Amino acid sequence: MTVPALQNSSVFYRRILSLFPQDISLAFAYGSAVFRQTGTSQGQKNMLDFIFAVDDPVTWHTKNLIENRKHYSLLKYLGPKQISNIQNDHGAGIYFNTLVPADNRVIKYGVMSTDTLMDDLFNWKTLYVAGRLHKPVRILLQNDSGKLRAALVGNLKSAVIASFLMLPESFSEEDLFLQIAGLSYSGDFRMVIGEDKSKVSNIVKDNMPHFRKLYNNILQDCPHVVYKPQQGRLEVDKSPEGQFTQLMALPRTLQQQITRLVDPPGKNRDVEEILLQVAQDPDCGSVVQHGISSIVKTSSITQSVKGIATAGLVKTVSYSVKKLQKMWRGWRRKPSQS
Repeated sequence: MTVPALQNSSVFYRRILSLFPQDISLAFAYGSAVFRQTGTSQGQKNMLDFIFAVDDPVTWHTKNLIENRKHYSLLKYLGPKQISNIQNDHGAGIYFNTLVPADNRVIKYGVMSTDTLMDDLFNWKTLYVAGRLHKPVRILLQNDSGKLRAALVGNLKSAVIASFLMLPESFSEEDLFLQIAGLSYSGDFRMVIGEDKSKVSNIVKDNMPHFRKLYNNILQDCPHVVYKPQQGRLEVDKSPEGQFTQLMALPRTLQQQITRLVDPPGKNRDVEEILLQVAQDPDCGSVVQHGISSIVKTSSITQSVKGIATAGLVKTVSYSVKKLQKMWRGWRRKPSQS
């Protein structure tokens, strides 16, 4: 899963990780400060984004409050147990500390339980972290759990299958990677205000080799597609039988959302019957798209509301201003690019 990144210093990342309690099952860095994005300047000013999955959040926050108390907002006075409850019970099950000075850089890091991560990877419960892992990230630490490895690969396979359902019969590698990269932004209210509208294409444009490395084995082994890497083209089975097989392979939460969208109240048909109906619908891809949007919309709103409390008001305003400035720069670039 590890791929080459813009910030190449392994020593630098080890120094960052050394600032935190070491009981971490998975740690990765992501975003424009790690992987180049078209139209985004790289350098020491860019905030670095990290996510840490931990087996025991209460113990981890207990240690981190001793070592890095200043990273927390006023919520630190509630203590590690309440911080963990806020982390697990609200939003997308992740607790962010933002605008943190570390090793002459500014970082943001999110903490989540390993169980919550696994649920998102396998089932797409929120798509908040699973969606980030659809795109190239720099994995800094990963335990040797076979279940975690299977969950990470399964999440990538789910992204491919969901994208197949929303694409035409024949498409390019770039079309596929744009679709995959856009999954976690579908329905995200921040794409209306707070994010550069060309964010998805910016992510893919400069990182095609990283996307190929991430998905090559999955595409080569996938029974639903003919993959021609030399031509950069793919052909997928769009027959009702093919689409039904793909729908049955989707993560559970997405299947449930599709069921709610299609099944009238009171009919209570089983999931397989509903997905069989969707597979024969010319608008099958649109139904899948709406299902994904409904998952992302809920988690993006609730996590952003939680972020105001976990970051504190001053940091929230500062972070929001930076996001709006980035969106404005992206908007101003558009006329010259057209």
